Amino acid sequence: MKQRLQLAQAGLEKMRAGRGSRYYPHYHLAPPAGWMNDPNGLIWFNGLYHAFYQHHPMSEHWGPMHWGHATSKDMVHWQHQPIALAPGDVEDPDGCFSGSAVDDDGVLSLIYTGHAWLDGVGNDAAIRQVQCLATSRDGVHFEKQGEVLAPPDGIMHFRDPKVWRQDGTWWMVVGARDDRDCGQVLLYRGETLRDWTFERVLAGANDGESYMWECPDFFPLGEQHYLMFSPQGMRPCGYAFRNLFQSGTIAGRWQPGGAFIPAGPFRELDHGHDFYAPQSFSAADGRRIIIGWMDMWESSMPSKAEGWAGCMTLPREITEENGALRQRPVDELLALRQSSAPLPSGTLSGEQQVATHITRSELLLTWDTQASRAEHYGLRLGDGLRLYVDNQARRLVLWRCYPQAGLDGYRSIPLPPGVLLSLRIFVDRSSVEVFVNEGEAVLSSRIYPADDNRSLHLYAAQDEAMLCRGELWTLAAIQAD
Repeated sequence: MKQRLQLAQAGLEKMRAGRGSRYYPHYHLAPPAGWMNDPNGLIWFNGLYHAFYQHHPMSEHWGPMHWGHATSKDMVHWQHQPIALAPGDVEDPDGCFSGSAVDDDGVLSLIYTGHAWLDGVGNDAAIRQVQCLATSRDGVHFEKQGEVLAPPDGIMHFRDPKVWRQDGTWWMVVGARDDRDCGQVLLYRGETLRDWTFERVLAGANDGESYMWECPDFFPLGEQHYLMFSPQGMRPCGYAFRNLFQSGTIAGRWQPGGAFIPAGPFRELDHGHDFYAPQSFSAADGRRIIIGWMDMWESSMPSKAEGWAGCMTLPREITEENGALRQRPVDELLALRQSSAPLPSGTLSGEQQVATHITRSELLLTWDTQASRAEHYGLRLGDGLRLYVDNQARRLVLWRCYPQAGLDGYRSIPLPPGVLLSLRIFVDRSSVEVFVNEGEAVLSSRIYPADDNRSLHLYAAQDEAMLCRGELWTLAAIQAD
């Protein structure tokens, strides 16, 4: 693998030398160059946070998957590390697909899917996928240990292992597609990371619901366990499930050795255009954190013209409150705040420009929905992004329109109950993340404004709106090199 890693690293450095930065994020983790998708192997290990990710270092397009690698002391400022895994061995000839990382008594251990095309690249009807192990003593350089788990009979799509240890026993969930073309999550038990026994089908789709469950995760939070996964093939239903693929959770009860008893339906985690394959991990202090891929398959990605594609969401702490999940930006992000300016509060009618150029900002807004009689009101970033309350439909709407990129459409959520609507909005060069009412809901989308089209306006159409509070922070850029 060493020679393949050297070639991949050299290819990445060549791509990096010519990479453009018009859309490259100021404070989100993105690849130095080339392609990025799913986060992998998120872990706190030996005093550092590690974020691995699906990576094609020689191209801005998806291709033979490597594992990129970055480290951080605070989940905010990231340092790129050498590429961790390269495909090409007997167990992973065509890709080192998604997986997870664990601390095996001081050994940083990556469990990932080895992928092989059996009848031509891209033909998903003929593949082989197995779970593999790679280990490291220094947390940077890894040695492959080969295949540790093959798929059950009749299963071909078998990927994205998430591993954890509980009471001295290893556990693994794997995403799969059964012989009825229904997605499912398989549960395994291990005495070591090399020896696994099938436990049960943890959960699965009904006929016609979805054909594959990718990137499963399974963790306790509050009084429940949460099965988090990314189903493929769900049909849109009203305002829900509008992206090509979804990501969300099923809450329920589980004890080792027993069945998972769901307590409710599948619920989407993020309601924006671009969110997929989230993975959770425990922070140094025990907080449960998730990071997702802030893109969507088969979406337009204008950054490819700059020699890169893909970035991660901000890290989010998830908590269970009154039986529901909340997602909040980690407190460490407060360190990025540099200077602030108040926005004019009070009655708003028509449109008011409040900033001329927004590229790395955090915006805090609190609206009085009871006193706001406008048909719709909110903010506009340039000509391409609107975040507003539709007072007639009683929904919060995130609408982006970038015709040059072939992007035009909206995502929305029901307007939360209560008088006050608080929004915490992170704007980067090519993304927006909206946290609603202290994390009751989140909407994440990629945006692609021109450099001269980044002015920020507040507005109220057809009557007035009441802004109780407004604040605009300028954020620092992270050093990712």
